[in-house]
Amino acid sequence: MIVAHDLGTTGNKASLHTDDGRTLATFTAEYPTQFGAHGVAEQDPEQWWQAVGAATRGLLEQVGVAASEVRGIGLSGQMMGAVFLDGQHRPTRPAIIWADSRSQEQAARLLDAVGQETAYAELGHRIHPTYTLAKMMWVRENEPQVWARTRHVCVAKDIVAYRMTGILVTDPSDASGTNAFDQRTGDWSERMLAAAGIDAAVLPPIVPSTSVVGGLTPEAAAATGLPVDTPVVLGGGDGPMAAVGAGVTAAEDSAYACLGSSSWISCAAIAPLHDPQLRSMTFNHVVPGHFVPTATMQAGGASLSWVMELFGGGEDDYGRLLAEATAVAAADEGLFFLPYLLGERSPNWNANAAGTFAGLQRHHGPAHLVRAVLEGVAFNLRTCMGAFTDSGIPLEHIDAIGGGAQSEAWLQVLADVWQIPVRQRTIVADANSLGAAVTAAVGLGLVQDFEVAKNLSSISAELTPDTSRADRAAAQHEIFLAAYDRLEQWFDTRRVSA
Repeated sequence: MIVAHDLGTTGNKASLHTDDGRTLATFTAEYPTQFGAHGVAEQDPEQWWQAVGAATRGLLEQVGVAASEVRGIGLSGQMMGAVFLDGQHRPTRPAIIWADSRSQEQAARLLDAVGQETAYAELGHRIHPTYTLAKMMWVRENEPQVWARTRHVCVAKDIVAYRMTGILVTDPSDASGTNAFDQRTGDWSERMLAAAGIDAAVLPPIVPSTSVVGGLTPEAAAATGLPVDTPVVLGGGDGPMAAVGAGVTAAEDSAYACLGSSSWISCAAIAPLHDPQLRSMTFNHVVPGHFVPTATMQAGGASLSWVMELFGGGEDDYGRLLAEATAVAAADEGLFFLPYLLGERSPNWNANAAGTFAGLQRHHGPAHLVRAVLEGVAFNLRTCMGAFTDSGIPLEHIDAIGGGAQSEAWLQVLADVWQIPVRQRTIVADANSLGAAVTAAVGLGLVQDFEVAKNLSSISAELTPDTSRADRAAAQHEIFLAAYDRLEQWFDTRRVSA
């Protein structure tokens, strides 16, 4: 059996899998995020590690499986953050996670030094404050005492692998989410690191995602309840892992949408997708020789979680509000939500953008606002989809995963706004874990290749669009775009005055 860990934004999910990746059970241990003004988003790496131990022990206890039956561990983790470590690999400050956008000044200097088009061709990504490199610069310039003690910088799953094995490395998928990785050479970018004034020695060596990093140390074994020397397969970033979990491992596979805290449209490819409008980014896949073109918005599921928390937050409230939202209108009444609670990546790449309700009227209540949030995420992702369709990538249907995909009501909203069938997969919220398990199975030699992932989930529902709304959906999408265009300058003014 395999234990997989998905180190997400809200908690660590441990899952138990058969040797070929089939999911048997899951157990989640949560941890908090510190959000603050001016784009602050931080977490404590020690709480990550405590969650990994608690989730592993809880999982084994839940299913009654002996620890000796576990043949290996696979890892998936949130991307684009920065974990700062001293010479003994102890954190020198809280981790800056993907949602943090305070390094705008540093990103602007990188942009001036390198140029957006040059960087995009080399990195597969825009230069942006949500990436690791600008965050490293921010700490160096704003916390010099912390930087003076820092000897290593890595991302979330890499510090967990280190705590398990005593070896610090990263993989191409996570390296490609740092703004410091040259996709053409497969190594750290000399150009970007020189522009940032960062020594490459601070960053971990890059090894394949399927690498067996090492075995559990006695300390890690005690923390997790697993035997000493249990093999640990490095794994990768949660975006590429979700692709594996969704069965998207080759260019001929259909695109998928992930409705997690951040939300995205993605597919697999044999080359990076360089969108002329720079709406998308491309990560390296955990599948060797493949890439994951992606258009990611900052706050997809996070927008829905936020509005639900405002109006209740309990499981009963969640179901009730979603049901009530399906019975009212939002865009049809001129009510729109711009889902930019954490700034934005795709398609606008504006860290100053802010969440906005436009068109509120006196009769609008909680159900209308929830409906507007559902539609706002759908409109934003429709814009993201243009990066694929304009490049000739067919989107005949979209498979949906992530926590938000549990709601068929939301999937119907997506289908109607996109005018594309949306298919719910049986794995829904467990795609990252499944991807980590399959990657571990490949790395341990338990399966031949990643194709096994295609048989580990199936379609549980298909939501077809109301084609009579096609013209209305297109017109409302244009109104949504116009709202952002008219507010873009105000967003920048608002940030300056804050």
